[in-house]
Amino acid sequence: MAVKTINTEMLRKMFLAGAANLEAKKEYINELNVFPVPDGDTGTNMTLTIMSAAKEVSALENPDMVSMAKAISSGSLRGARGNSGVILSQLLRGFTKEIREYQEIDANILAKACDRATATAYKAVMKPKEGTILTVAKGAAQKAAELAETTDDLEVFIPEVIKYAEEVLAQTPEMLPVLKEAGVVDSGGQGLVEVLHGAYDAFLGKEIDYSAIETGQAPRMVKPDQQTEADIKFGYCTEFIIMTEKEFTEKDENEFKAYLESIGDSIVCVADDDVVKVHVHTNDPGLAIQKALTYGQLSRMKIDNMREEHHEKLIRDAEKVAAQQVKSSEEQKKREPRKPVGFIAVSIGEGMNEIFRELGVDYIIEGGQTMNPSTDDMLTAIDNVNADHIFILPNNKNIILAANQAQSLTKDKDILVIPTKTVPQGITAVISYMPEADVDTNMESMQEAIKNVKTGQVTYAVRDTHIDDKEIHEGDIMGIGDKGILSVGQSVEATAKEMLEHMVDEDSELISLYYGQDVLQEDAEKFAASVEELYPDVDIDLHSGGQPIYYYVISVE
Repeated sequence: MAVKTINTEMLRKMFLAGAANLEAKKEYINELNVFPVPDGDTGTNMTLTIMSAAKEVSALENPDMVSMAKAISSGSLRGARGNSGVILSQLLRGFTKEIREYQEIDANILAKACDRATATAYKAVMKPKEGTILTVAKGAAQKAAELAETTDDLEVFIPEVIKYAEEVLAQTPEMLPVLKEAGVVDSGGQGLVEVLHGAYDAFLGKEIDYSAIETGQAPRMVKPDQQTEADIKFGYCTEFIIMTEKEFTEKDENEFKAYLESIGDSIVCVADDDVVKVHVHTNDPGLAIQKALTYGQLSRMKIDNMREEHHEKLIRDAEKVAAQQVKSSEEQKKREPRKPVGFIAVSIGEGMNEIFRELGVDYIIEGGQTMNPSTDDMLTAIDNVNADHIFILPNNKNIILAANQAQSLTKDKDILVIPTKTVPQGITAVISYMPEADVDTNMESMQEAIKNVKTGQVTYAVRDTHIDDKEIHEGDIMGIGDKGILSVGQSVEATAKEMLEHMVDEDSELISLYYGQDVLQEDAEKFAASVEELYPDVDIDLHSGGQPIYYYVISVE
C-alpha cells in the first residue's frame, strides 16, 4: 500500500536518523577532504551542526510541525560550524520554512521544501561553486520537482530522489578539477547524501541507534589553561532552554542578563523566536531557574558541579578560561563607556593570540582549521565586545560564512566582517586600521591591505594522494599556498624554502615567519637566518606563533 504523507512523528524519526547516520560516517567524510592535511573537518563540522539541531528536536515533547521546524532551524543555525556546516544549516532552514505550515507532508510539499532549501543555501554563499554540496542539493530538488508531477507514492519518490543525488555526487569530480585530481567526490555532498540515507532508513521503519545524539559533544573554542579546582569561583555550570509564554523582548533579555550577572559569570543568553538558550556559572542554580520560570517553561535543564573530582580536567579548565574571558570582558564593559569600534579575531596558538592582543583586539575566539568556531561562538564574542561597530577577522576561509551568519543575527551592533583567510591577513588588517578614519574608509583600506598578503603554511600529509600535479605520500612535508600546494619534500626547512620561492617576487618587502608549537626556538632562529641569506633585500620578522599542526605559517608582503 502506497505511503503518501509524512506526519510530525515520522519526520522527527527521519531527521534524528539522518543526524545519527551522518555522525556514524563523519570520519569517512573527513577523509574525502581534498588536501591531505591533518585537519579534514567537513564531516566533523556537518555533524556538530546537525547534532545541535538533533538535541533540540530530541528535547521536544509531543511536537507539532511548527515546533519541530523551529527546533531544526534554530538548532542548526546556532550550532553551524565551517562552510559545510553553515550551508547545511541553511538547507535545513529553507526546508523547514516550507513545511512548518503543514501537519502532514506529501510529495508536492517535499518538492517545494527541497527547492526552497536549495535557494536559501545558494543565497547564503557569496560565490557558489558547482561540484559541491550545493550542486547535490540542487540536483535532489530538481529530481523531487520532476517526480512530484508523476507520483504521490513516497516509497517511490524518496529513493528516486536519493538515487539521483548520488548520481550528481558521483559527477562532482567532473565539475571541480581539484576533486578529480585527488580522486574523491565532494565531502559536503557526501555528507548530505548520508543524511538522506539515514532519513530513508527511518522512513522504512529500520531500527536506528540514536545514542550518538546523546553523547556527541562539540568542542569548546577556548584554550585550556593550567588552573586548580579551587580557583573556580562559581561551582555550578547551569544550562537550560526557556520556552517563552509571551514575547521575550530586548528589555526582558537585558534585564535577565543583568540578573544572571549578579549571581554568576560565563553567561550566554540567546533568544530565537520563543526559545531562549541560557548558560551561566553560579553557586546557586536555583536562583537562575526561579527567575527563568517567570518567562516560561523550562526544558533541557543540565547542572554540572565543576568541583567534582571525576570531571575531566580538560573540560573543567576550558570552562574556567571561558569564564575568565567573559568575566574580564564584562568587567571592562562596566569600567568603560561603550566605545566606537571593537575587534574580534579567530586565532589559535598562544603566540598568535598575544600578537592580536598587543594590536588591540578585544576578543579572541580560539579556533582555526582544526576547530571551526560556530555561529553561537561568534554571537558570544559579539555580545562581549562593548562597541558600536565591531570588525570580525575570521582568519580562515572556512569560518567566513559563520561570521557572516552571526552578522545577520546581530541587531544592536554594526558588525563588519573582513574576509581574512589566514592569520597573517588578519594581523595586516588590524595594523592597517586608522583610528581617525570612519568605519567605511577603514573597511575599504583593510580589505585592500589583505590583498597584498601572500600566505604559506608548512605541515605534513596524513595520506597518499595526487594533487596540483604533485605525488604526495603519507608523512611528506607540504608547503601550501593561497591557491594550492606549492612544495612537497621530506624536510620542513627545505620544503618551506621551496614554497617561499613561489611566493617571493621583486616587489616583496617583508617575510614574516610564525613558528608552531612543534618547532624549537633555536631551530626557528636558524631557519630565519638562512631565509635572510636567501633574500638579503627583504626584511625578515620571526615570531613564536605556537600554532598546532603547522610547523610554519609564513607571510610575504
